[in-house]
Amino acid sequence: MNKFKLMLAGGLMLWLAGCATGAHRLPYDSWRLGLFAPNYMEVWIETADAVDVQDRVFRRAMSGIAAINTPKDLKGDPRGWPEQPGAGAGKQVLGAGLPRLIYVRWQSLAEPQTYEAYIVIPEAIRQAMIKGEKTYCAFDGKWITDYRKMLTVGLAPGGIAKVWIMGPCLSAIDVGRVQGTVVKEGPYLGEASGYYRPPNEASRAYIEKHGIPYGSW
Repeated sequence: MNKFKLMLAGGLMLWLAGCATGAHRLPYDSWRLGLFAPNYMEVWIETADAVDVQDRVFRRAMSGIAAINTPKDLKGDPRGWPEQPGAGAGKQVLGAGLPRLIYVRWQSLAEPQTYEAYIVIPEAIRQAMIKGEKTYCAFDGKWITDYRKMLTVGLAPGGIAKVWIMGPCLSAIDVGRVQGTVVKEGPYLGEASGYYRPPNEASRAYIEKHGIPYGSW
């Protein structure tokens, strides 16, 4: 094969590779995974792992305390989900393509109980994550092209996981609700000898007074 044919074959291979990955190429550097809990329903995240469309696994993309509000006057309302949730406590998932699956294992300190959930991200949601929209961003007072590059998961007692995508200046889109399952081994897959850290003082006081509003999530 002469040099021209070799160059042509190499170019074709690069073009085909680009076609194979182009459908999920990101128009931004990375997307963000954030997690939160309803008021007073404190959560400790053992791990939140992400699997992208190329089946690459990003373990412990997030772990630790989920974002939460615990007003000391006990007037916060944990029932239901906000129409426009915040971004949650989280991190950028660097080097990942669009998300295909999110796995979360967490301790619901309000109960206490350990749960896990597998959250499938539909193709329609992935396409919405790479669709740019013109919007006015009050943060810097400009019209910009924004993307829903933030994936937020709400974690509630009873093993409920609720998911949204949103942009820094774009409203949230509801992805869905997942019923998690109890992890029979307990905290850290049995390595913590069944120990749960107590919720903070305001959370304990609220639960003692009002209980846990199961069924509202």
